[in-house]
Amino acid sequence: MLPQCVENLSHVQCERLAYIDFRLYFMGDIGRPDLAKRFGLAPAAATRDLALYRELAPDNIAFDGSSKIYRMGKRFAPLFAHSAQRVLSVMSHGFGDGVNTQPLPMLPCATPALLSCPRIDVLAPVCRAIHGKRPLAMRYYSMTQGETERVIVPFALLDTGLYWKVRAFDRSTGAFRDFAINRIAAPELLDEAPSAGENPENDMQWTRIVELKLTPHPRLAHPEIVKMDYGMEGGVMRLHVRAAVAGYMLASWKVDTSPDHSLHEEQYRLWLSDPLALYGVENAKLAPGYRAPQGKTSK
Repeated sequence: MLPQCVENLSHVQCERLAYIDFRLYFMGDIGRPDLAKRFGLAPAAATRDLALYRELAPDNIAFDGSSKIYRMGKRFAPLFAHSAQRVLSVMSHGFGDGVNTQPLPMLPCATPALLSCPRIDVLAPVCRAIHGKRPLAMRYYSMTQGETERVIVPFALLDTGLYWKVRAFDRSTGAFRDFAINRIAAPELLDEAPSAGENPENDMQWTRIVELKLTPHPRLAHPEIVKMDYGMEGGVMRLHVRAAVAGYMLASWKVDTSPDHSLHEEQYRLWLSDPLALYGVENAKLAPGYRAPQGKTSK
């Protein structure tokens, strides 16, 4: 939602004002060249945007004549809402514009390298199939069957924490499944519409929402620190996630899901306090320490 004071401005002008707000809030300053370079503006246009921002939020910005730069005001209050996830992405990877393939980080950041990144010539048709609601013919390489010819109806991308998958209806098995994008070859969109049973609303693992209650691992001597790390309220973090992604998330976060919190290695700082929440979750077997309830199996 935009601040009321900018509702009548154009979208592109709001973007420039939001960038000024961002720079002041998280970097402490902004110069006319910063704005001109980011948006390809003439110096006079950058000056007008800075003047407009100063008019809208005079307490947020002050001009430092000695260095010819605008600095964060002492009574700064952000004009726009800034998502922490988006801020950290920009700080570590820079602003991507679709042209500059190697944007520079705005601050020194160390982030783990991606273990696996999909090929663009495969990712693009997968995305087009999802957007256009079209079946996708492909060759697929699985650990159990090797190379096979398949037709799938994809509808969502999944980030497992290690690599990317696509959620889709698989016509060869008549079931909804996950497919690793890096194992797809020769994808081709088909000029036909999916049948009613191939739509995502029929995917029970996708439509089912499970509540996961995560607590500090009982073996920890100082659980209050984990509560701080994860912003827990009342010592519990409640997450509502799709059953189709629950196992991946618990594995990526290294959550001990054993009923008796029996995983004592250092990496397990969280425990799933209600393991029965995973009953019926197909990928629960991916979760560390998962044991199906006695006499039952996770389907």
